[in-house]
Amino acid sequence: MIRSLSPRVEAVFWFLLTATGYYLLASLSLYATKGADNIAAVWPPSGYFLALLLLMPDRVRYAAFAAMVLASVSANISGGVNTLTATAYTVANAVEATIALLLIRRFEGAEMSFMAPRAVGRFCVATLSASAASAVVATALTANGPDFFLSWMTTVALGMLIVTPPIVMLARIVGSNALNNMSIAMKIEAVGLLTMAAFVTGASFAQSEFPVTFLPCVAVIVASYRLGPFGAAAGMLIVAAIASLLTAHGHGPIAAMNYSQKVEVLFLQFYLVTLLFIALPLAALLVVQRRLAKRLEQSNRWLLQAEAVALVGHWRVDLKAWTIQWSDQTYRVHGLEPGVPVDVDYSVAQYLPEDRAKVQRVLTEAVRTGEPFVYQGRIKRADGGIRHVRSHGSIEKGRRGKAVAIFGTVQDVTETVENARILESARSDAERVANTDMLTGLPNRRHTLAILDQVLCEARQQGTPLAVAIFDIDHFKQINDSHGHAAGDDVIRRVGQRAKASLREEDLVGRFGGEEFVCILRGRSALSAELVAERVRKAVQTDSESGDGPGATISIGLAIFADDETAEDLLQRADKALYMAKRGGRNRLQMAA
Repeated sequence: MIRSLSPRVEAVFWFLLTATGYYLLASLSLYATKGADNIAAVWPPSGYFLALLLLMPDRVRYAAFAAMVLASVSANISGGVNTLTATAYTVANAVEATIALLLIRRFEGAEMSFMAPRAVGRFCVATLSASAASAVVATALTANGPDFFLSWMTTVALGMLIVTPPIVMLARIVGSNALNNMSIAMKIEAVGLLTMAAFVTGASFAQSEFPVTFLPCVAVIVASYRLGPFGAAAGMLIVAAIASLLTAHGHGPIAAMNYSQKVEVLFLQFYLVTLLFIALPLAALLVVQRRLAKRLEQSNRWLLQAEAVALVGHWRVDLKAWTIQWSDQTYRVHGLEPGVPVDVDYSVAQYLPEDRAKVQRVLTEAVRTGEPFVYQGRIKRADGGIRHVRSHGSIEKGRRGKAVAIFGTVQDVTETVENARILESARSDAERVANTDMLTGLPNRRHTLAILDQVLCEARQQGTPLAVAIFDIDHFKQINDSHGHAAGDDVIRRVGQRAKASLREEDLVGRFGGEEFVCILRGRSALSAELVAERVRKAVQTDSESGDGPGATISIGLAIFADDETAEDLLQRADKALYMAKRGGRNRLQMAA
């Protein structure tokens, strides 16, 4: 806390601060509020010393304890206590400070915070434990009875519970320069609220005609609500100081009860403890609530931003009330202004009729099973546009496991669907180009072989007949030499077209390369395949006799699939048959052996 001083000067500073403050508070307490057995109703020096121990560096604590011992003995002797008893009281106070410090360090580490309910609870446990231990020591050293034990424990416990928090919090506020960041209005409000607490407490305990001890409680709660834990702690300190002083001098509702001083002191302590255990936890809970509210507000802001960027909205259907809630982005997805009233039926009705039944079926099944769901469909927006949307969601269940609500997200995936369609179309086009002979438009060699492998596998598994015919154009080199390559290409194109026109839909003809073609004849027996191949040959011959362009004929080799053959074997047999057809005079069909 004091970092600019040398270690020796720092030790002297803390020694003087401890000795002076402890002596003054002890003397004032002994003078102002005396209880049974000459023990004050509240012992502020205990709280003052514990606060200093929490704030000071570890290296100066020995000096602080020495100052506390000197101040305690001196104050007690000045108050009329004999030296031996004063020493016993001092030892007990030193024990309580040590135990409280050790427990707080164990619970909270180096920094004691009063901003969290759990930390406040642990602080109370530490101080009550230390007070009980201190009371045991004091009772044993002075040979007193149970009444003394109870009075001592409550007195020092209240001292630590009431005095320590405001000192620690005020020191940290000053040390962190938080006061400089506070507006003038906030400072005025803080001073006003604490002044009000002092005024209300003074007015309540200065008279005994009206039992209005609840008014200081109201003032402390208001200070807690507006100023947080510091307001609660400072308000409690003000109430404790004024109430103790006035009660000790015979003023106020407690002093007017006409009971013994011991009973009055205990009642005052009970009053302060009750108020303390209401104010401090309440202030800590308010801090947590405000932090959670701020975090929730930030999370909601981030959620709305994320929804807007990702074009994702969310919705929730209350199954009991049969109402639906939409986020702003959900309204935008549907083409509506946020806030327009919508109901469940309207939400479902936005889907196109062919998709609506599927959506209803998915949601009904999800409610029945309680399982997460996903569906995609098309909606008609308020502006008439059709959009593709996808929803993911889950079922909210009540205590008995019954579905109480449906929560889901909705995302406009129109662009994704359109991009997928374009991509699929491009893929199909690319695949078609890759599998098509550009000159004839027929399947090329690679695609023809792939289809042959597939058909061959089916024929083998199903036991159906299959035939393959290979044909090429007779004397094609002479056509190219005599009429040019353009005419040759035209001949190849015409031959392919005539061959395709002569086959059934389930058959296939592909260009195998150059002037060579392959026909795959499904489900054809030897006789049927031979008739089809001959029809192809005649169709090409007829076309060449029509007089359009150079004439051309074809020679065909035909092979019938045998069970143990591969595609390569089948093609080789058909190719050999083609070779034999050419040797036999061309423009003819030859069946493979």
